[in-house]
Amino acid sequence: MCKLELSKNNKKLTRLFSKGIWLSILITISTLSAQEKSISLDDINGGTFRPEYLSALRSMNNGKEYSIYNYDRKSKTSTIDVYDYKTGEKVKTLLNSTDIEEIDYIISYQFSDDETKLLLATKLKQIYRRSSVGIYYVYDLKLKKLTLVSDNQIQEPTFNGDSSKLAYGFNNNLYVKDLISGETKQLTSDGQINRIINGIADWVYEEEFSVVRAFDWNINGDKIAFIRFDETEVPEFSMDIMGNELYPTQQVFKYPKAGEKNAEVSLHIYDLGTNQTTKVDLLGYNNYYIPRIKWTKDNSLLSVQLLNRHQNELDLILVDVSNNNSTSLLHQEKDVAYVAINDDLTFLDNNNFIWTSEKSGWNHIYLYDENGKNEQQITFGLWEVTSYYGYDKNTGLLFYNSTQNGSINRDVYSVSLKEKKIKRLTRKTGSNNASFSKDFSYFINTYSSSTIPYTYTLNESKNGKVIREIMNNDDLVNKLKEYKISPKEYSTLSINGNQLNMYTLKPLDFDETKEYPLFMYQYSGPGSQSVSNQWIGGNDYWHQMLVQDGMIVVCVDGRGTGFKGRDFKKITQLELGKYEVEDQIAVAKKLGELPYIDSGRIGIWGWSYGGFMSSNCLFQASDIFSMAIAVAPVSSWRFYDTIYTERYMHTPQENPSGYDNNSPITYADKLQGDFLLIHGAADDNVHLQNTLRLSEALIQEDKDFEWAIYPDKNHSIYGGRTRSHLYKKMTNFIKESLGDFNTNYKN
Repeated sequence: MCKLELSKNNKKLTRLFSKGIWLSILITISTLSAQEKSISLDDINGGTFRPEYLSALRSMNNGKEYSIYNYDRKSKTSTIDVYDYKTGEKVKTLLNSTDIEEIDYIISYQFSDDETKLLLATKLKQIYRRSSVGIYYVYDLKLKKLTLVSDNQIQEPTFNGDSSKLAYGFNNNLYVKDLISGETKQLTSDGQINRIINGIADWVYEEEFSVVRAFDWNINGDKIAFIRFDETEVPEFSMDIMGNELYPTQQVFKYPKAGEKNAEVSLHIYDLGTNQTTKVDLLGYNNYYIPRIKWTKDNSLLSVQLLNRHQNELDLILVDVSNNNSTSLLHQEKDVAYVAINDDLTFLDNNNFIWTSEKSGWNHIYLYDENGKNEQQITFGLWEVTSYYGYDKNTGLLFYNSTQNGSINRDVYSVSLKEKKIKRLTRKTGSNNASFSKDFSYFINTYSSSTIPYTYTLNESKNGKVIREIMNNDDLVNKLKEYKISPKEYSTLSINGNQLNMYTLKPLDFDETKEYPLFMYQYSGPGSQSVSNQWIGGNDYWHQMLVQDGMIVVCVDGRGTGFKGRDFKKITQLELGKYEVEDQIAVAKKLGELPYIDSGRIGIWGWSYGGFMSSNCLFQASDIFSMAIAVAPVSSWRFYDTIYTERYMHTPQENPSGYDNNSPITYADKLQGDFLLIHGAADDNVHLQNTLRLSEALIQEDKDFEWAIYPDKNHSIYGGRTRSHLYKKMTNFIKESLGDFNTNYKN
């Protein structure tokens, strides 16, 4: 069509445009002509656009080499190989599965601190999002000897400092295996399913504090600190698993919903010399949660992070095990909203420590002495430190990632601890993320943008100079040239007194004289980011499929999302779903005023928090939105877990209006448009209860809506042909609701 129209108007165009502009137009037309293929669901779900990823690598202690796990599909053999950073050439093979009869397949590995042993994982079975059990072996690299850790499927096996012992969890108790004598010692005996857990996190700690291993060896490896979880009073949640048998089974686990009892946690120290366990007295501190424990560089000093239930007061304390477990307050962090938990705490050789904080209004790096005094702010500015990589004691440089180059971009930086001099180490605008060698001489940078898929380079840490390219995705780039791919147009939108980040996808043959349906995507959760300058993922390709068939897709990060300062993020405190919904409604209204947007055909969708949002937007603004899709949504924060929900909302007993005034259930009577509600029946995170209670409210209001429940599927709703079915259902719903815009996809 484009060629024909330009042919007819060739003379007119020649008069209007200079030779240079005319050449530019011809190139654009040629590019559009080359993009002939339409994206299909088969392409998206079948791996057509799957990028190449660099296998996870581990820096060796010398800082000059790294190891990679390699698997040969043809021979079905696994190897752990060592490569030279600078040249990329293989130095040696540490392990080949063909030399080990006892193991058929290695899933993962880790080194002991002294790199004399390998811990090999096999037969892993997933429990929740981050946790698993498996059969583990220790391979002695010097003796070429393989040792089975346990006949049982165990959790979180961890070497002590000299790799002579290995601690692990089994059936809610802690064990230590002596790798020299072969003896296994049970450290605790009161562990019981759904009652007592020793050294392994409960469900809510794992999900919301991102921790599974709740024990830690001291430097000398003669003591283990661990957290004990008493879940006795925590209410149970059950899920029916349909399976393939005549009768379903039931999964029962402790899940503390907002306002309910959490596990009672306590801190203990086990002394391997005396075989005695002592309890640490935490009275006098904010000890409701123990989200982190970590030994310092001093063998007798344990650092412990403690939180109150509101999570707005954090105590960093030291436990001196050489002085009867005496405690002292090292640092205290307070915030009127909440204090975030992370893994940035780093103790230097003299026990001075690095800490990150939002106390300035933006997340920055601080240095304290061993007593928690002499605070020095290391980074400054109206931007955020997004990742802390570590400190090189030899150069005095500290490495981090931040938004200094704009909130949708990420770059790697160094800063000198003394002069506070900052140096940008990455040059390409987009998303940069570094993995440093142990001596901080090199880093492998992962770069991408909205137009460039993942590229991996080896860089010098002192100046960021690129030494060599390790891997790129040029093949994917060339493949995508055959498809109709619309560029993301980044901009900001002035909404409710704020400049909100936005991206827009328009059809390649966009004509501003026409009207297009508008489909909005968002997540909107606290501290999240959906508008970022990085390579596209699965939902992006689906959005491209919708766009190529005549729709405009936009995404806007409203108030409450991250990386634009503390106040922007924490404005939603005690009111989750209020300001975020106001912003999305205002965005839809403003964009609906554009001449090329059909204001009568505006839809919105989201998953999880995004489903909570899309439901609220449709119910509360049926005059703006004509349809919504909610996948695995929270329908009331009363149904969600304590740690996440109370961090932002306090308890329902304290803040009932905050919970109920922003719940989609409250507005079920206002549904006017088309609504599709989707959930996985085995969702251990956002329970099916949310969708069933919302659907019941809609039914009792005699509201018509569509819904789908996916049997035995978790929060991600995947497995087999599930994703294909899910996205086909959503595509058909959009087509029927927003009008037939020639959607074309394969069955």
